[in-house]
Amino acid sequence: MNRQMNIDTIPVRKGEELDLLVLEKFLRENLASLPEDSLEILQFSAGHSNLTYQLKMGDWEAVLRRPPLGPVAPKAHDMGREFKILTTLNSIFSVAPKPFLFSENQTIVGSPFFLMERKKGVVIDTSFPDGVQVTKDLCQHLSQVMVEKLVELHAIDIKQTGLAEISKPEGFMERQVHGWISRYERVETDEIAVVDSLKKWLVEHTPKIHESTIIHYDFKFNNAMFNKQFTEMVGLFDWEMTTVGDPLADLGVAMSYWNQSDDSELLINGLGKAPVTAVHDGFLTRKEFIELYAEKSGRDITNFNFYLTFAYFKLAVIGQQIYYRYKKGQTTDTRFANFNHFVKNLILHAANVADGKL
Repeated sequence: MNRQMNIDTIPVRKGEELDLLVLEKFLRENLASLPEDSLEILQFSAGHSNLTYQLKMGDWEAVLRRPPLGPVAPKAHDMGREFKILTTLNSIFSVAPKPFLFSENQTIVGSPFFLMERKKGVVIDTSFPDGVQVTKDLCQHLSQVMVEKLVELHAIDIKQTGLAEISKPEGFMERQVHGWISRYERVETDEIAVVDSLKKWLVEHTPKIHESTIIHYDFKFNNAMFNKQFTEMVGLFDWEMTTVGDPLADLGVAMSYWNQSDDSELLINGLGKAPVTAVHDGFLTRKEFIELYAEKSGRDITNFNFYLTFAYFKLAVIGQQIYYRYKKGQTTDTRFANFNHFVKNLILHAANVADGKL
């Protein structure tokens, strides 16, 4: 969940440091024409999953991504896979950052990692930069750009890419539902009364037939970068979950992050401060976003209730994995201390969506 913006870089957090000398030696041995300046490292403050760093030598900059510290879920945080995805997509979908190199050598930063270009622009999350006049027209335009980019991604011809080789489109939703249920059960901590009935509902309502496209699967404002004029998107980050699958599942995930002002306080503030979509007038509602996507993509959204329910459950599982790591002492980041409350709220919210109450 990295956000490439100067205001979001901080000194590297304690326990997440990189060895400057070892990394600089590696870079000079594997990249050409680097400046003579010493390596400087800052960390992107946002994000609850992979660790993301800004590397700088003089006027040369790059972004380094590596998995989180401690044990990780099977097949999660696959740096080599994300590197391959970016290598495939960058030439046909320019908002995907250009990757530079991938290394499995765990002696450099303690895990496999990859480097990619440092894009420049503005990332919008819980506020706009100082001096920006936030109007309804601006918020509506940004909403429309988000819809259009998602539609554009889903329109890419899979045959143009090598992504079909690292994915299994057949039975995608069935695997997703059972897979995320299994993930939840492996890291379950608190007892939540409705979770068993929710899991059963998801299994029973899983669509058997669906379309397959490239999906980002973590499509949200704080993974997107805009130019300074906010006229276009110039970057899209966090391609870790990208695969070939149901485009409506991608839309569902996007909507699980798309808060609006009439959402519950815990839903709006569960990951920190309220996102801009819940604060400023003019942003599309979830309903409007979904309908605009349907109009521009030509896809049938009749059964979208399932996809939104599943997306909230999936987000709850991600939160539960993070909380589990915190409770087991695998991370000491205090941001995660109360994630169990956020998880419970998401489970209850998903159950209400399933029941048609929202």
